[in-house]
Amino acid sequence: MPDNTTMGGLDPASPTPLYAIDSGDTAWVMICACLVFLMSPALGFFYAGLARAKNALSLMYLTVLSVAVVSFQWYLIGYSLTFSATGGSFIAHFLLRGVGMKPIPGQTIPASAFMIFQAMFAAITPDVITNWLWNSNGWLYKLGCIDYAGGIPVHISSGLAAVAYAMVLGKRRDYNENVNTPHNVSFVFLGLALMWFGWFAFNAGSALAANARSVNSLVATHLSACTAAVVWVLLDYRQTRKWSIIGLCTGAVAGLATITPGSGYVSPSSSLAFGAIGSLVCYVAIHYKHKMRIDDCLDVFGVHYVGGLVGLILTGVFAQKEIIALGYPEGTSYDLMPNGGWLDGNWMLVPYQLAGIAAVSVWSFVVTYIILLVINMIPSLYLRLADEDEIIGTDWAEMGERAYAYLPFDEEIQTPSRSSNEESPNVVIDTRSQCSRNRSPRLTKLKKLLMVDRGTVIRGVPDLIEKPVLDYNQQKDLGAFPLHSFDKPTGGDLLQKPPSKIREENRENETVEFDHHPMSYDISKETIILEAKNSSPGSSSGNSEKTKAEPQ
Repeated sequence: MPDNTTMGGLDPASPTPLYAIDSGDTAWVMICACLVFLMSPALGFFYAGLARAKNALSLMYLTVLSVAVVSFQWYLIGYSLTFSATGGSFIAHFLLRGVGMKPIPGQTIPASAFMIFQAMFAAITPDVITNWLWNSNGWLYKLGCIDYAGGIPVHISSGLAAVAYAMVLGKRRDYNENVNTPHNVSFVFLGLALMWFGWFAFNAGSALAANARSVNSLVATHLSACTAAVVWVLLDYRQTRKWSIIGLCTGAVAGLATITPGSGYVSPSSSLAFGAIGSLVCYVAIHYKHKMRIDDCLDVFGVHYVGGLVGLILTGVFAQKEIIALGYPEGTSYDLMPNGGWLDGNWMLVPYQLAGIAAVSVWSFVVTYIILLVINMIPSLYLRLADEDEIIGTDWAEMGERAYAYLPFDEEIQTPSRSSNEESPNVVIDTRSQCSRNRSPRLTKLKKLLMVDRGTVIRGVPDLIEKPVLDYNQQKDLGAFPLHSFDKPTGGDLLQKPPSKIREENRENETVEFDHHPMSYDISKETIILEAKNSSPGSSSGNSEKTKAEPQ
């Protein structure tokens, strides 16, 4: 996080800038904090759409729950651990002690505004790594590693943590059956739209001021995302001859991840290279991920880690001192500003960037792996669901809720073995044996309290995979409901009809009995009269006609 923001001016007797609270900068940072928070539920939508329907709610749940839990931790000790002047003391700002309305050195906003902005980051940035990079006493900061908005704390750390999680958890039961198709592309699109919107604040707000450098960051962020999205779509079309909206969304995220560490250090022209190169490398990484032998279903490694790595290296190449100077008032000495990268002749910046990538990669993977192993040893905190729970999904097994409640489960039936379940995955299973039903009630309650009762009752799972459409005239079937079996839409008209319209439609549909209708005309009468004329002599034709016509 850069510490060179809009300043109050220069002391005539000293080249050291003066820092004072600026109301515009404060308002900008507060708005950015709100927009960065929006990225968490947006990420929930994005990943829920990429996942299967039976696991969608759990992903939404975790993205918002993590903000709640981490925010409390941030208030308790997190902010102190990360940004205290003593370099990581737990008690310097315990319970935000001493964090008030006065600005801290290098900023023109209140310390509390800086704290809440960083709290929105804290849900996805480990405290220790953030301290290394963005605290003035951190060893990566002193080394000279630069990262504008979170390439190392966000993307590098999360990418390797995802690999560790996938290794400890193992592959899904049906991993080899190619069932990784996103269940709701609309959620992916909605999540991308909200994330892109929030990412402007994520990057531009990292200037901690409404200044020219913040504007440069916003422009570079947008251009990189647009370039990456277009490149990814073209690569997808070259491979599949289809215009994929999933490819569009994934490419945009790759571009945003790539430009994050350099958005405040590089020019808008350089950001085009970030988007194009980042999209290309991430595309190749995703399409060869199966060689890693891990089940990274959400492509966290391929998009975030690889994108962050590419962005950090390119930042070492394209960072420019004239872009950094946009955050300083005119007349500030260049000696007070950090150096740029290779474009400014600073050839050591790329090695510094690689050192930061390596250190955080090892830390993130090893520490995450150890933590997960310890958690997995606790009976009540098993990471992997039981096989039966995995079949019905996390939403129903762990939360008792479903993303699509209008699709009913089947009735409960008995199946004794797992093999029969594999043959008919939608068949309901009751894994509780007669012996488990007859066990001691006290033991049952104890196991439920400790969450070690692995028995479960499985009910039918709604199938949201559409059958292939062979002809444009052929109607689609969605799950258990054949759409062609309905004469009318399930919900009828979306707008409720007024009573007058209903009465009018009923009158139109009524069967009219012509014998009693006042305007009816029976052609049979005319036929009888004509037949009488033709069968009788001319002299008596009138009488005959009258005789035959009278009875009628």
